[in-house]
Amino acid sequence: MAANSILKFFLPKDKVFFQLFESVSETVVQMAEKLKEVVHEKDFDKREILIKQIEDLEHVNDDHTHRIFTELGRNFITPFDREDIHYLATALDDICDYIYSAAKKINFYKVKPDDVTFHKMADLILNSCTEVRKAVIELRDMKNLRKITDAMVAINSIENQADDAFDYSIEQLFEHEPDAKEVIKKREIYQVMEIVTDKCEDAANVIESIIIKYA
Repeated sequence: MAANSILKFFLPKDKVFFQLFESVSETVVQMAEKLKEVVHEKDFDKREILIKQIEDLEHVNDDHTHRIFTELGRNFITPFDREDIHYLATALDDICDYIYSAAKKINFYKVKPDDVTFHKMADLILNSCTEVRKAVIELRDMKNLRKITDAMVAINSIENQADDAFDYSIEQLFEHEPDAKEVIKKREIYQVMEIVTDKCEDAANVIESIIIKYA
């Protein structure tokens, strides 16, 4: 009886890590949705408002990530390996950072994002972030491993599609864009958008490591 009481004392009183990861994954999707709005918005000033909203969401995510690290130092017992918690929090934070970076560069470079590549990449980012959220939500009880593995397969497929879209966009830029400055600016933004899908795959790899250990 005494042993049970001691164990209860050390166990987290709530599922704080799961709550925080779910909040972060929701923020990731919200930022991806805003990025899609940005690339479809033709008005510079309206885009600026949307980009500010993405920045605000990025700050919200920073707060959640900081809380995860704080809880990591505070809790003796964690739902899975401490290093996996750290890796997953970092991977999700990277997704947010690169989404914000892509959005910010569009207006900073005064690029018109109304082209096929921007729209395609934004769609892929939103799809990938949505799959990340699905996988993160299922970590709470790990009862539906099929949902997690399906999400990870989808994330990997999306990352491959983003690679192909990036390569094709660069080919088209050099072939059809006469302004060298525009080539440089668009290439950089395309690259940052492609990195978002890489970071989603990084998060998926951490989740895969977790389910292999604990499922």
